[in-house]
Amino acid sequence: MKTDAYWMPFTANRQFKKAPRLLARSSGMYYWTHDGRQILDGIAGMWCVNAGHARPKIVQAIQEQAAELDFAPPFQMGHPKAFELAEEAVKLAPAGMTKLFFTNSGSESVDTALKMALAYHRVRGEGHRTRLIGRERGYHGVNFGGLSVGGMTANRKMFGAMLAGVDHLRHTHDLSRNAFSVGLPEHGAELADDLERLCVLHDPSTIAAVIVEPIAGSAGVFLPPKGYLQRLRQICDKHGILLIFDEVITGFGRTGQPFAAQTFGVTPDLMTVAKGLTNGCVPMGGVFVKQAIHDAFMSGPEHLIEFFHGYTYSAHSLACAAGLGTLATYAEEGLLTRAATLQSYFGEAVHSLNGLANVIDVRNFGLVAGIELRPIDGEPAKRAFNVFLDCFDKGVLVRTTGDIIALSPPLIVEREHIDRIVDTLRGAIQRAA
Repeated sequence: MKTDAYWMPFTANRQFKKAPRLLARSSGMYYWTHDGRQILDGIAGMWCVNAGHARPKIVQAIQEQAAELDFAPPFQMGHPKAFELAEEAVKLAPAGMTKLFFTNSGSESVDTALKMALAYHRVRGEGHRTRLIGRERGYHGVNFGGLSVGGMTANRKMFGAMLAGVDHLRHTHDLSRNAFSVGLPEHGAELADDLERLCVLHDPSTIAAVIVEPIAGSAGVFLPPKGYLQRLRQICDKHGILLIFDEVITGFGRTGQPFAAQTFGVTPDLMTVAKGLTNGCVPMGGVFVKQAIHDAFMSGPEHLIEFFHGYTYSAHSLACAAGLGTLATYAEEGLLTRAATLQSYFGEAVHSLNGLANVIDVRNFGLVAGIELRPIDGEPAKRAFNVFLDCFDKGVLVRTTGDIIALSPPLIVEREHIDRIVDTLRGAIQRAA
């Protein structure tokens, strides 16, 4: 098979094409390679296959929809499943988040939420609120809006000045005080007060929104210190700033409730989702919105468009069918709360890696974990990449970001799967030393 034409995303293309890792089939907790090797999925595809692979209800919904209605224009038209999916999804959302705007990815969801925030202040007569606040080491997709509020250096450095009027909170990763925390770290709630510093610097009346991940996934599973998110909510309320949670990774059961906002008891004004919305089967994202924000746009003549934004594939018929099949599977199997029942076992398993040579931190919450490795001098990210390759060779798929190993298995994971993932990872870390 020729591999030359495809320029792969977020991939070491030259290394990959010397020895391609090709996945040909999937079912339940497993992939199979093109040459028939079984691979245990320790990362839910890429944080998205929460219900496991090739689930019958989802597969059937997509097949039937393709035969019935392949595409319906989303502007000034609609189709029944778009409205049905929105109604079912908002039932899961935090109280007050009663509207859902569909996109096609997490990146599009973030840019949509940022535009909603800016437009909301303008329609209320506060068009001077144009500043957006992200966080260092945050990840909010790869479109220019998300890159601008994001704080992962490698993602930003090639692409110029980004959007104007963006600033960043300090990140919460603190190895000196919080290494090997079980669950949420004790120290760091005061870092939320960095928002007050930015309010003084810029004048809070110029700030439209703050966007954070409740758990920063792609940067390396950075957990919010106890009280941190609550403090951010208080400061935003004090100054009239909208709070956006990026729940593309944490949404749909990863933390033991449908959304991390519910797990941590903090309701944002806008909430971005994707990935688990359709179990990764068809690309789709969305933005949950508080009723009052939506209603602020509903003025003027009724025949005029209220919000000039959307995509050709917003609420695509196949994606909506996949979403309905996914939500039904979650409900029938209790998957949106299953992480809470496995959190203790999963946490004990990953923390058993504490003490291995070159493991400098282990952190966990729900069914997500990060294992941070000491970098090789002069070769950052190589130790973790070697562990990734070793695990794949031994039949387990993990994910790396820098020198951090990330785990986020499908919510159907059983204890024996957890044991195998961690045991395989243990051996790979020992061999990488």
